[in-house]
Amino acid sequence: MKALVVGGGGREHALAWGLARSPSVTQVVAAPGNPGVEAVAACEPLDRALGRAEDFDLAVIGPEAPLVDGLADDLRARGVPTFGPGADGARLEGSKAWMKEVLAAAGVPTARHGAFAEPDLDAALAFLDTLSGLYVVKTDGLAAGKGVVVTESVAEARDAVRHYLSGEAFGDAGRTCVVEEGLTGPELSLLVLCDGSTTGVPLEPAQDFKRVGDGDTGPNTGGMGAYSPVPIADPDVVDAVMAGAVEPTLIELARRGIEYRGVLYAGLMLTPDGPKVLEYNVRFGDPECQVVIPRLETDLATHCLEAATGRLVAPVRFAADACVTVVLASEGYPSSPRTGDPVDGLAEAEALDGVTVFHAGTARVPGGPADRVVTAGGRVLDVTAVGPTVAAARARAYDAARRISWPGIQYRTDIAERAAVEVP
Repeated sequence: MKALVVGGGGREHALAWGLARSPSVTQVVAAPGNPGVEAVAACEPLDRALGRAEDFDLAVIGPEAPLVDGLADDLRARGVPTFGPGADGARLEGSKAWMKEVLAAAGVPTARHGAFAEPDLDAALAFLDTLSGLYVVKTDGLAAGKGVVVTESVAEARDAVRHYLSGEAFGDAGRTCVVEEGLTGPELSLLVLCDGSTTGVPLEPAQDFKRVGDGDTGPNTGGMGAYSPVPIADPDVVDAVMAGAVEPTLIELARRGIEYRGVLYAGLMLTPDGPKVLEYNVRFGDPECQVVIPRLETDLATHCLEAATGRLVAPVRFAADACVTVVLASEGYPSSPRTGDPVDGLAEAEALDGVTVFHAGTARVPGGPADRVVTAGGRVLDVTAVGPTVAAARARAYDAARRISWPGIQYRTDIAERAAVEVP
């Protein structure tokens, strides 16, 4: 089959890489792709690829924005089997307020919260006063993983509410915001394949690291690293999440006439009272995708096609090996990343055993050497390694990361550190 991957980041590089390994796939096209994707797929402008969409036997939509905008609906209307929910289901990520409404209707455990529009500033500030300890303020709309403030300071939370509702921080995406109590406990990411029915097939859990700095310090980002498997996420935990969160959500969506096909990402907090949903995303997590796909032993293309056509039947199996990814970011990320810096050491890092470097924000120098790439975004590279244990995979990933450089490079040094000790 011929497969189309929509997107150009690290998640899409991992998806194209996984699809290219499938014995059933004869060609992968990424639109627009990036310099790293070129090693495993043909890259072309999105408009050109969509103009010949009927040439593809499978389309996999990576980012959230085109899903929210209805690209999956458009492709299905043209007869293309498409992995990704329609615009109706994508509202789970496109509107956090609506997502919370669905959770409440489905009886899914989540944080105590309130949703407030631009004229409701006083009510939002009053709701903050009913909370204590830890405050969370989120944009209702899409904000590329950066529209969340988590703070112990009510003054900082108040400032965030004012900046969001005024449009100063995130424009229209923040003119409605969700204010909620902060939950405590370890975080967990569970990706679930969905085929339009009210059940799903969970993939191996992962854990990501949202804060920019070591020890979970600094502002939230799109993700600074991830690992899988997760020692705290045994099959009982996965079963509890499926029974208490994912399946009730799918049932509620079906009650509303929404047939959800693609992947449902459950961002969870394992609280002392049990798992609670922090958020739903409607696409593969980034960088969770980069540690889950390399562990997949079965055929990614088959699973995506079955989900797209409404018939998940093939068993899903994962290798026992662990996988760790470390995100290398530009100077100034996440607030004002610098771009255009030449990247050195890529070939040396990729030559290491068990290492794959997924490109997240790179570009080629026009007219330069074929192997010369420069930084072109905040998160630039996802240095990913597999190994027989979390500790071994982590050591390989950091060995590779240290061989890559550009002016102002930054990355966390504690990705999967605790897990490597818990499960050596």
